[in-house]
Amino acid sequence: MKKLIYIGLLIFIFIFAGCGSREYETVVYSTPGNKPTQNAYAVNGNVYIPKKHVPIGWTQRGIASWYGPNFHGKYTSNGEIYNMYDYTAAHKTLPMNTKIKVTNLNNGRSVIVRINDRGPFVKGRIIDLSYAAAKQIGIDKTGTAPVKLEVIGFGGKDYVDGYMIQVGAFSRYKGAKITAKKYQNLGYNIAIKNINGLNKVFITGFSTYNDAKRFKMENNINGFIVGE
Repeated sequence: MKKLIYIGLLIFIFIFAGCGSREYETVVYSTPGNKPTQNAYAVNGNVYIPKKHVPIGWTQRGIASWYGPNFHGKYTSNGEIYNMYDYTAAHKTLPMNTKIKVTNLNNGRSVIVRINDRGPFVKGRIIDLSYAAAKQIGIDKTGTAPVKLEVIGFGGKDYVDGYMIQVGAFSRYKGAKITAKKYQNLGYNIAIKNINGLNKVFITGFSTYNDAKRFKMENNINGFIVGE
């Protein structure tokens, strides 16, 4: 038999994410020799087998949605606590901690997110973004949008890779928010961090110092590069 053969259901796990609670059936598949090959999971009768590896540059196009308040503070599929203000996302099969660039094809705006959850399990949708990520590319208002996904790397809990560009520091949060808005369409994440009483604005997500320097020069940005 060439097809993978279903052996049995091991456990039911309830994961609160996406547009509605996600009920999983964890299943194990085997080859004809009865040797387990890979864990999988089933939702609404559909079986999904997570990828073990994906290459840098892997792309996918489809519809994105987002999830927020109803799941804030609950567990994601990899055991983290979901924070709708982090730059994370749910995907059905990409490896956990895959970092992807998500581009809204309606307006060209992009955001970098890390996969830490499974879903969405709505027909036609390929990714569920956190509220923060959806807001950055304008999907928080439209609900859904056509997007392009591109794998750019892999990492741990922090979505940034080590370097960021500071573009402002303000005593008032309002001033920091105004400045942050100026840089939100350049394809990188924007963060406002309160450090020593000042609201500092950063462009984040650069893996090397040279990447940050090149971006700063190409966009004529008046700021300085700092380590994460």
